[in-house]
Amino acid sequence: MTLSESYRLLQKLTPFRALNILQVLSSYYYSKFKLKPNQWGLPISVSIEPTTSCNLRCPECPSGLKKFSRPVGMLDEKRFRDYIDQMKSHLLYLTFYFQGEPYLNPSFLEMVKYAVSKRIYTSTSTNAHYLNDETAKKTVESGLDRLIISVDGTTQETYSSYRIGGKLDKVIEGTKNILKWKTELKSKTPHVIFQFLVVKPNEHQVKDVHELAEKLGVDEVLLKTAQVYNYENGNELIPTQEKYSRYKKMTDGRWTNKNKLDNHCWKMWNSCVITWDGSVVPCCFDKDASHKLGSLNNYSIKEIWQSEPYNRFRASVLKSRKEIDICKNCSEGNKVWA
Repeated sequence: MTLSESYRLLQKLTPFRALNILQVLSSYYYSKFKLKPNQWGLPISVSIEPTTSCNLRCPECPSGLKKFSRPVGMLDEKRFRDYIDQMKSHLLYLTFYFQGEPYLNPSFLEMVKYAVSKRIYTSTSTNAHYLNDETAKKTVESGLDRLIISVDGTTQETYSSYRIGGKLDKVIEGTKNILKWKTELKSKTPHVIFQFLVVKPNEHQVKDVHELAEKLGVDEVLLKTAQVYNYENGNELIPTQEKYSRYKKMTDGRWTNKNKLDNHCWKMWNSCVITWDGSVVPCCFDKDASHKLGSLNNYSIKEIWQSEPYNRFRASVLKSRKEIDICKNCSEGNKVWA
């Protein structure tokens, strides 16, 4: 996060949110020390899923593959407002993303505006195919703080090798529209990021995406390691340059995740994910919501967050993360610098 973004985030801080952060931090370190889960605070950061629908067919994405083993659908705006009303006093950071393309939800920008009205820092991730001139203007006017645009290639051939069905010129057009309206409306937001998912077919264009971002006036480039589901025997998407890969090859020829998977995880104490239909899951790696810890249709976020099922899951993390299926592909700790 840049200094300007950090400043905007700090502007959202209230005394109660600051106290909650201290409670969550103390809970986390106490739990690590005692090897027993405790939770005295409430979520600092939450990801909410606007929709499971997507216009692209990316090969390692459940939305693209249409291979969800959970219900699919769109987040209802009234339901969203109810969630925010529950969390507005303690929630500092809200990500409008889990699976799917957020702009396919017709109420998406109205939901952004509602969260912004509660002084919550807002972020989303998009493939930018729906950022026409009108939508770009509404996006800037919504007050969205951070906009991550997926750009996984600087030529159509490379881009579409992973973003199947996508058009690079639409991405560039959408980016230009956002930047134009930021200028015309004299807005400092959203902070625009080009996210480059590094895979073998595009790793030769890492330098090019930085040059493209600079040419367009994008604020930042973020390189991201790619998750692949079947990596033990190698995968055609794994980059040849290890610094761009989430995995490494062992002496026996098999592949393993570079993450050491230590028996603790800050995310289990500070954040969670809420699916479009109200299920609460521990993190974004639980794409099929196989570890449902409660439903906001039946319980409050506080009841779920401090419940026995949630603490049992935290206890399993403190005992052995390597035995938890969704942790085995975790990228936390796999930072890419370039």
